[in-house]
Amino acid sequence: QVQLVESGGGLVQTGGSLRLSCAASGSIFSINDMGWYRQAPGKQRELVAVISSNGNTNYADSVKGRFTISRDNAKNTVLLQMNSLKPEDTAVYYCNADLKERGGLFRRNYWGQGTQVTVSS
Repeated sequence: QVQLVESGGGLVQTGGSLRLSCAASGSIFSINDMGWYRQAPGKQRELVAVISSNGNTNYADSVKGRFTISRDNAKNTVLLQMNSLKPEDTAVYYCNADLKERGGLFRRNYWGQGTQVTVSS
């Protein structure tokens, strides 16, 4: 069974850095897009960054120039390097992947369990 396992969340001060990691495991045939979403209390879940299978990236305007998304296809892993963190970045961060399982008919969407990022003022 496919699952996404996240790590790297925590508590940092304004201006600090964190690196989030998400590894997909299980019976995977191929992975298309991988991305990071976040949800703050009382707010809708929003896309932070996405990276395609060929390495094209897209970022939310609020994180451009501060966050970098990357992937290691050999490890089925997506990374999010977060620099110059602000209190507004405080949220639960969720890993997302669009993938096809071995023996599966179609691609489908998977989510990680979420990891808390807290930036103190």
